[in-house]
Amino acid sequence: MDGTQEVYDANSIEALKGLEAVRKRPGMYIGSTDSRGLHHLVYEVVDNGIDEAMAGYATEVRVTINEDGSITVIDDGRGIPAGMNQKEGKDALEMCLTDLHAGGKFNQNAYKVSGGLHGVGVSVVNGLSKWLVAESERDGKKFRQSYHIGVPDGPVEVVGPSDRTGTTITFFPDGDIFQETTSFDYETLENRFRNQAFLNKEATIRFEDRRTGKSETFHYEGGVSEFVAYLNAAKKGIHEKPIAFSGERNGILVDIALQYTDDYNEEIGSFVNTISTPEGGTHMTGFKTALTKTINDYGREGGILKDAALDGSDVREGLTAIVSLKMPDPQFEGQTKAKLGSSAAQGAVSSVVNEKLAEYFLENPAVAAAIVRKGVLAMEGREAAKKAKEATRRKGALDSMSLPGKLADCSERDPSKCELYIVEGESAGGSAKQGRDREFQAILPLRGKILNVEKARPGKLLDHEEIRNLTVAIGGSIGKDFDVSKIRYHRVVIMTDADVDGAHIGTLLLTLFYRQMRPLIESGHVFMAMPPLYRVAKGKKEIYAYAEDEMARAVAELGDGASVSRYKGLGEMNPQQLWDTTMDPEKRMMKQVRIEDAMLADKLFSILMGDDVEPRRAFIIEHAHEVINLDV
Repeated sequence: MDGTQEVYDANSIEALKGLEAVRKRPGMYIGSTDSRGLHHLVYEVVDNGIDEAMAGYATEVRVTINEDGSITVIDDGRGIPAGMNQKEGKDALEMCLTDLHAGGKFNQNAYKVSGGLHGVGVSVVNGLSKWLVAESERDGKKFRQSYHIGVPDGPVEVVGPSDRTGTTITFFPDGDIFQETTSFDYETLENRFRNQAFLNKEATIRFEDRRTGKSETFHYEGGVSEFVAYLNAAKKGIHEKPIAFSGERNGILVDIALQYTDDYNEEIGSFVNTISTPEGGTHMTGFKTALTKTINDYGREGGILKDAALDGSDVREGLTAIVSLKMPDPQFEGQTKAKLGSSAAQGAVSSVVNEKLAEYFLENPAVAAAIVRKGVLAMEGREAAKKAKEATRRKGALDSMSLPGKLADCSERDPSKCELYIVEGESAGGSAKQGRDREFQAILPLRGKILNVEKARPGKLLDHEEIRNLTVAIGGSIGKDFDVSKIRYHRVVIMTDADVDGAHIGTLLLTLFYRQMRPLIESGHVFMAMPPLYRVAKGKKEIYAYAEDEMARAVAELGDGASVSRYKGLGEMNPQQLWDTTMDPEKRMMKQVRIEDAMLADKLFSILMGDDVEPRRAFIIEHAHEVINLDV
């Protein structure tokens, strides 16, 4: 103590005015200031147009990435009201763009249903933009106001007559806030807009990237039924078309589509007012409960089940479904609205599923019987897997004392400090074992390629030695028994060669983690190592380069006579080089594996690792130009 004390009294309490709070704590409003937060700005503006479509006032939203990297969003809704707000003494357009809690969504008469993820919308976008221009067309006039870092450049102006209605927002994100990047990714936005169009079959979303000339129009008359068909494009359905039904209960609109495939994985996407709820909630509970009951009831009445009863996991094996709700004033758990808490939603969804799915089964007995039989096979597989796992446990193969012999474990026992490197091949494994920090880094070399779990019944996975070794080393078990709280390492790092075989091994491992240990990825524990592609040396100086342009810069920096080595594989590096470039926490680069969109991830794994060749061929042709520096 230096004798002075910080004064904490009434004068210490600070009220942030206008949009200062947004700039001071941006993560509170958009989740983060990385690439996800950046794209969230676009979602906030587009959601306003979608809300107008849901309310029946708009039919089209146009989104353009301009040549300078700014974004323009145009809708043909009613237009943001302009003119003096008597209560606030401020123009209504300026209020919507500069006041955090101003807008029509707080008035139940203006919007019965709205998305708007955090309820603060376009004003947050304004506060986090270097500049923004808002234009509103209504009442025969075009109103306009521009801003810099959320502050108006001047009053709202009438800039001309207009024979249409709608809102146009153009903005450029502030690089002081989004320091990681201010560049918008076409594919990220494309996936979001496609989902929005599936969930709002009345709306059309037109998307254009003027940086590249790419453009796309999203409009799906079939709504959620088309959504399921799109997700299952690379899978084989056990019935030809998705089952789709909808209903309304107490002002809650329920829209559901589902299709069973010959797959073993379930993928259910849930949405409330077109906002994704990846953690589910009351609507998902209602859906799952009613689905299990309806299928069991039909199975018993039809004599297929007799004395047996299918559990939830049995009736959802191989299921792809979309559960979409539109409801006034939904209650969410947590700031990010990932989970619905409204109790009325459970009863509404359950009631619609019980009634409509039972009706469908009566009208389509062959499909109903096929679904029940699929559940029976899942139940038999589950019971067989349980017996096999118990036998395996008795033998001690999954016992933590029976760690695989080729695992070079670390001495640290606190999982939060430990790292497991899964390394391709014995040669690279040897280098990694010698080069690592033995205190907190463990090495598990893989021999060859692991089983493609996309094509294997889960109960058979532990028969495969490499998968058993991985399961025991990581801890936490596998499949439905996986418990992320019991893992032995909080960083599981995939380290493979930068060639076709290495990419394939990495994809096989990611498929295993996604399908059988998904919480490992969801909790942020999976990483991809980034070994350098080149070593540029001259005399005693050396520079490692991770891309071709970096290599060219290194050659220019070291001058004539610099030698360039291209690493074909990790085994070509000696232990010290592998440590210096790829394993030293002070110098290494790693990519964290994240699931941005679980349904899209499911579709991609099915395309890349499933049995159907044609979707895989189309995907490779479409994305081949994106692959650089990959040795064949």
